[in-house]
Amino acid sequence: MSAPDPAVTDLFGLVAYGELLAFDRLAADARLAPDLRRRAALSEMAAAEIAHYRWLADRLGALGATPEAAMAPYVDALRAYHDSTEPRDWPEAVTKAYVGDAITDDFLREIAGGLDGPDRALLLDVLHDSRYAEFAAAEIRAAIEADPRMAGRLSIWARRLLGEALSQARRVAAADDRGALAALIGRAGGDVSTLLRRLTEAHTARMVAAGLNN
Repeated sequence: MSAPDPAVTDLFGLVAYGELLAFDRLAADARLAPDLRRRAALSEMAAAEIAHYRWLADRLGALGATPEAAMAPYVDALRAYHDSTEPRDWPEAVTKAYVGDAITDDFLREIAGGLDGPDRALLLDVLHDSRYAEFAAAEIRAAIEADPRMAGRLSIWARRLLGEALSQARRVAAADDRGALAALIGRAGGDVSTLLRRLTEAHTARMVAAGLNN
């Protein structure tokens, strides 16, 4: 059996740990919901994340990699992002879900072009269902309608989320000792700096759509 492609195992390790942490985050944030309908919606989002984690972990195993070992290099950076962006209330929780999930999806779309066949299909399969983004955006707009001052607070929060995400992305890139992730980004036709710029541009447009200022 040939050795697994380090670029693929590194990428799937990164994404798998992101999904695992997202499950933890959403399950905890669901408790901030003001009613059971909203709590159930965020809990459904958490369930989707753990399902995605399972797909990725299974694929890593099929490639001959240990999921725990593949995820290990990214623990500190991804945990630091969540530890530094813990929401204080429901509007901040849904804004974090909206921003964080969208940045993840943008990243996966950008890098998917560097993969072939089933691995590319799997990466695209773990993109978030659009109904969850629509739910989060609707909650943000409802919070602003109920209290127009919320627009300023959530805009600042969204900028902080982006800043922390990009900071930790740079940490991940710096920890890419084998250069596997950078090589994969290159296969997709870009580089780390260009990728981060595109993520920022997409975030700007998304904030306007949710009624926030960039």
